[in-house]
Amino acid sequence: MSTTSLKQAEQASDSFKHYQDDRMASSKETTYTASNGVPMPHPYETQRVGENGPLLLQDFHLIDLLSHFDRERIPERVVHAKGSGAHGVFKTTKALDDLCIAELFSKEGNECPITVRFSTVGGEAGSHDCARDPRGFSIKFRTTEGNWDLVANNTPVFFLRDPAKFPHFIHTQKRDPSTHLTHADDSTMFWDYLSQNPESIHQVMILMGDRGIPDGYRFMHGYYGHTLKLVNKNQEWVYAQLHLKSKQGTKFITQADSWSKSPDYSQKDLYGAIERGDFPSWTLEVQTMTPKEAETLWEEQKINVFDLTHVWPQKQFPRRMIGELTLNENVQNYFAEVEQVAFNPAHLLPGIEPSADPVLQSRLFSYPDTHRHRVGVNYQQLPVNATRCPFRTGNFQRDGGMAFYNQGSRPNYLSSIDPIKFRERSVDIDNVHGHFAGDAITFLSEIRPEDFNAARALWENVFDDGAKERFVNNVAGHIANCQVEEIIKRQLGIFREVSEDLASRLEKATGVKGYDGITNLRFNGTHNGMAASKDLRVANGMSGKVGFSAVESNGAPFKGTHKEGTLSGPPNSDKVNSVNGTNGVNGVH
Repeated sequence: MSTTSLKQAEQASDSFKHYQDDRMASSKETTYTASNGVPMPHPYETQRVGENGPLLLQDFHLIDLLSHFDRERIPERVVHAKGSGAHGVFKTTKALDDLCIAELFSKEGNECPITVRFSTVGGEAGSHDCARDPRGFSIKFRTTEGNWDLVANNTPVFFLRDPAKFPHFIHTQKRDPSTHLTHADDSTMFWDYLSQNPESIHQVMILMGDRGIPDGYRFMHGYYGHTLKLVNKNQEWVYAQLHLKSKQGTKFITQADSWSKSPDYSQKDLYGAIERGDFPSWTLEVQTMTPKEAETLWEEQKINVFDLTHVWPQKQFPRRMIGELTLNENVQNYFAEVEQVAFNPAHLLPGIEPSADPVLQSRLFSYPDTHRHRVGVNYQQLPVNATRCPFRTGNFQRDGGMAFYNQGSRPNYLSSIDPIKFRERSVDIDNVHGHFAGDAITFLSEIRPEDFNAARALWENVFDDGAKERFVNNVAGHIANCQVEEIIKRQLGIFREVSEDLASRLEKATGVKGYDGITNLRFNGTHNGMAASKDLRVANGMSGKVGFSAVESNGAPFKGTHKEGTLSGPPNSDKVNSVNGTNGVNGVH
């Protein structure tokens, strides 16, 4: 290696040390300079003609100051714009090596540094922390094998299961394009979307219930929501759901009490707790099921593991402890460490793979695409996003805006002169994902009776009398700002499919008589599998005579989806599955 290369290696290995040194330095340790490092005598001085004349263009210090000030803001996140963050550590407390080859989970005691960002979802950067809204809960694990981003929410489900609906739904969470009003003054768009997409009902029951406004970020759980795959050293795999359980317990804020809180209530609470040494922590837990169990779950209970509006029954699929994460360090600079941190669900470790969940598949593209637009193509070179692997990383990505680490003089192609090193493959993708083959189809999910089961269980089995009363008041208060009565009638019809008791209470609270369920309704956003007549079944008023996009399985893994003979896992295991070949059944080899 040349002298130049050695120097570059030393600089790269010390980069985090240099960043940390600057991050922790006080102003008393620095000398005031312009951006080019030239010391300046005073930040307020300007150059001008005479004592009372115009300014001089040659005053680089002033031009430097103003031009940078004009560019201080980057685009705020379209979703999850308002957030808080902190640093900490994750520690594996129960090895998961029987299910997953990820080094982090290989043995008890393994640790890695983490950064967590919490957020509201729909509001802009200046919105209120105590808005009735889901909360984002994202974690960047800086492991010895690279970064793993666990991008979660504080609810186990979401409003949709068809990925193309996401931009539409988020638009309804924003300000009206004409009046520029939020839901506080006009909730018409919000309820219009929900009343046309009834698969949202499970999330609506959570959002309008007590969990809709958690008491800050410390007192809430987190859920990945999507189904993943875990792969072990024998290439045996299982489906998995990840949970983050607050060791502080859970608390909520009522709608009435929320108005008395500071706009930055959650930020103040999190920062203050860490400053006084009251470090919040969560356990990381996992549910698993074999492919055969996933097929049976659909065939017998109509629960779809690829559906973001469904949950796995925890009595059937109990949670298993993996580890614990603790937040023990506040950020030194909010912009550098929270605003610029970027999480990507496609950042997965060896042994963690995505499932066929269509919303997850869509997010694998959308998140990094957003970061490249919002922060820049080289956003992963920023210290808060960079890896901390024990080996030097390299690839063939070069140039672009702000390419600080541009990999020196190393070849920007696969060279035989100066070859890059490779690690042996650790996951057999062919076995884990199979070779999918089939006809290209159009797909849109269909609302069916099973989509109301979880929401009904919440109302009948989970909510006590006080929770039910608060729920009715929350919905009635929010929907009162809906300007179109037909939308309210449709939404009450959806609530009636959950419970006649619930619908009747809401009718009394709103003064609006809702529809008698959804059998006589047509939806613009989803097919109505409960429609009383064929002409009402197809979404958006289409006839469905050509290319009807609903399918019998509603996108679930039905019987025969997975390879016969490998559904129950290896010998002596009922929780691990191995796919070792192809069979071509039902479009899956």
